[in-house]
Amino acid sequence: MKKIIFLLTVITSGIDVDNLKAQNTYKQNPFTLVYEGAITKNEIGKVNIHPVTYKIKEITIVANVYTPANFDSSKKYPTIVIAHPNGGIKEQVSGLYAQRLAEQGYITITADAAYQGGSGGEPRNVDKPANRIEDIHAMADFISQYNGVDTSKLGLLGICGGGGYSLKAAQSDKRFKAIATLSMFNSGVVRRNGFMNSQFSTIQERLKQASDARAQEAAGGKIMYVGDTQLTDKQIAALPFDLYREGFEYYGKTHAHPNSTFKYTKSSLMDLMTFDASTNMDLINQPLLMMAGSKADSFYMTDDAFNKATNTKTKELFLIDGATHIQTYWKPEYVSQAVNKLVNFYQINL
Repeated sequence: MKKIIFLLTVITSGIDVDNLKAQNTYKQNPFTLVYEGAITKNEIGKVNIHPVTYKIKEITIVANVYTPANFDSSKKYPTIVIAHPNGGIKEQVSGLYAQRLAEQGYITITADAAYQGGSGGEPRNVDKPANRIEDIHAMADFISQYNGVDTSKLGLLGICGGGGYSLKAAQSDKRFKAIATLSMFNSGVVRRNGFMNSQFSTIQERLKQASDARAQEAAGGKIMYVGDTQLTDKQIAALPFDLYREGFEYYGKTHAHPNSTFKYTKSSLMDLMTFDASTNMDLINQPLLMMAGSKADSFYMTDDAFNKATNTKTKELFLIDGATHIQTYWKPEYVSQAVNKLVNFYQINL
């Protein structure tokens, strides 16, 4: 039996050897990519990866640009901007899809959100919708100036929380000619109501806690965080939702990276809990593809937003047969279904 060498950080004393193994995995790739089949070196005639930096105001953003095989900067290529999940980074699922789409002839870019991952910004792990939406606009700003990019064929792909923020970005940013989401997660609705509406009864209490956390920050006190509790394997197994059980497995074990974390500042909830990615969906008039696993317990969010997109003449809901939310991030047969659908969608609409 194949041994699992990645283990989630648990609340135990002593050295966490298993978590060190998980972190060492990213060190085996020169670009610290943790997905299967990741590029390990740039070679002539193949897909190449180009680490880049740029600024959003005073904040340095780190990103990876992927160029297709036999890339010729004097030619023009369709280009896809890719927004990563909540807590995710460019070296995980967004990098996987960026590479797979580059293999199909697209220039792609995926960046760590401001205040998160390898990008700058203090305090760390601020997670405000306005910032995440601006991250997407800024990726478009940067990649539009990149040699070889056909700005008339600029597409957008948002994954999980990045999917919700991509819907919002696309409502106003008409540089994006075709919009796709994968396993869309409506961050504001979940932070306010709880996953599958499981926390209605504590909304006001949590808003008060967020307000108090902001007051403490403003007074120069300690930054308070949500989502930084470490769980044992037994606690993870007892979680009621597939999304969270498999999410801990993905982010903490099989695709762990030290820049990736579930935690975010508690004061961010003041912005998150008043946000809804599915409002103003009628402003999207670009072609829209929304994909989700047929077994995803997060599907209700994709379904809700899709039904509200009433002003696009071209929209499609695509279910990846047999997949849960997290399985669309890494499982080869489900990734292949999603990539094939994306290529078909972008070829027709870009």
